[in-house]
Amino acid sequence: MSTVVTSAGTEPGRPASRGPVLRWLTGGNNQTRLVWLFLGGLVLLSAVRTISGEQALTSSSTMTAALLLAVPIGLAALGGLFSERAGVVNIGLEGMMILGTWGAGYAGYQWGWGAAVIGGLLFGVLGGLLHALATVTFGVDHVVSGVAINILAAGIVRFLSELFYTGNKAGGGVTQSPALSSKPPELTVPVLSSGPDLLGKLEGLHWFLISDVAGILRGLTHGVGVLTVLAVLLIPASYLLLWRTSFGLRLRSSGENPWAADSLGVPVYRMKYIAVIISGALAGLGGVFLVFIAGIYRENQTGGRGFIGLAALIFGNWRPGGLAAGASLFGFSDALQLRSRTAVVALLLLVAVLLAGVAVWQAVHRRVVRAITAAAVAAAALIGYLTIDVLPPGIVSFTPHITTLLVLSLASQHLRMPQADGLVYRRGED
Repeated sequence: MSTVVTSAGTEPGRPASRGPVLRWLTGGNNQTRLVWLFLGGLVLLSAVRTISGEQALTSSSTMTAALLLAVPIGLAALGGLFSERAGVVNIGLEGMMILGTWGAGYAGYQWGWGAAVIGGLLFGVLGGLLHALATVTFGVDHVVSGVAINILAAGIVRFLSELFYTGNKAGGGVTQSPALSSKPPELTVPVLSSGPDLLGKLEGLHWFLISDVAGILRGLTHGVGVLTVLAVLLIPASYLLLWRTSFGLRLRSSGENPWAADSLGVPVYRMKYIAVIISGALAGLGGVFLVFIAGIYRENQTGGRGFIGLAALIFGNWRPGGLAAGASLFGFSDALQLRSRTAVVALLLLVAVLLAGVAVWQAVHRRVVRAITAAAVAAAALIGYLTIDVLPPGIVSFTPHITTLLVLSLASQHLRMPQADGLVYRRGED
C-alpha cells in the first residue's frame, strides 16, 4: 500500500507527496499554474517583440486599447458565470448588453454618466428577469429563450429609438442617441504614469522584458476609467462571493445538483432567479462601458461581444480568473490588429513557438497524432512569419476571432461545466 508523507505523518491510500516547495514549483494548484503561465507568456512575448522589432506588441497604447476592448467582454462573461453556475445557460448575454447600451445612452444624455450606469444596469436586469421568468418559472429551453431575448432586444431598442430620438432637439436619431451630457472621470497613477512618467521612460528604452513590463503597466495605469477599475475589482469579488460564502455555495449547488440542494433546504428557484438577474445586470454594465467608449449609444454597438463573452466563459472553465484571461486574450488580439497590421504578422512567430511547445508536450505523453498536427501548424506559422510582410486587411480584422477559435479548440479537452447547466429543473422531479 502506498503512503503519503506529510509533516503530520503518513496517510494510507495516497501516493507519496513531493513536498510543499516542490509542489509549488511544479504547479500543484490552478493558481500557481496560472502564475507560471503568465510569467512564461510575458517572457515569450518580450522575446517575440525583440526578435521581430514590433514595439506595438507590448506598447502602452496597445495595452490601453486592449483593456478597453477586454472589459465589456469580461463583464458579459462574468454575467454568464453567475447564470451558468446556477444552472441556467445564458445565450441571451448579447441581447442584455444591447438593452444595457440603450439604457445607458438614454439616461446618460439626460443626467450624465452616473445615470448612464444605473440605466444600463436596470435595462440589463430587465433582460435577465425575462430570461429567468422563461427558463425557471415556465421551463422554456434555455437556448431558445436566450436566442429570443437577442432578437427581442434588437427590436425593442430600435422601437425605443424611434419613439424617443426621432426629432429630438438634442440630436440623435433612429440608430443613435444624443451624446452623453458628461464623461466619467479617469484615473492615472502619479509619477509612474504621469508627471515624471517613469514607466513611459523605461518603455522608450526598449530593453528586453523590463521595457515590456513597463509598457504593460503604463497601459494599465494611465487614463483608466472608473468603470474599468470597477470591472477589474469584480473579478476577485465574484470569486470570493461564489467560492467563499454560503450564498455562493447555495448558488453553485443549484447548478450542480438542484434536487439535492432542494432536499437540504436551498431555495433553488430563488437562487436561479437571483443569479440570472445578476447576470443581466453585469451584461448591461458591459453595454454601459461600450457607451462610455463612444460617448454615445449606437445601434449594433455590441458587435457580438456577448457571444464572445460566452466563449471567454467557456475558455475560462466557468471560473472568474479563467474568463478574465480569455477576455484579455481577445482584447489584446483585437487591439493589436487596430494598432499595427505588421505586428499581427509577429503573432505568427508567437503561435509557432507555442504550438512547438504543445507538440513536444504531446510527444512526451505519446499522443502522436496531436503532436504531429501541432508541429505541422507550428511549421506553417513559422513559414508565414518568415515570408509574409503584411497580412491582407480582411484577415487582420478577423484576427481576434481566429485567436478565440484557436484557444477554445486547445482548451476544450479540459473543460467541466456545471453538471445541471441547461437542465430544466422542476421541484419533486428527478
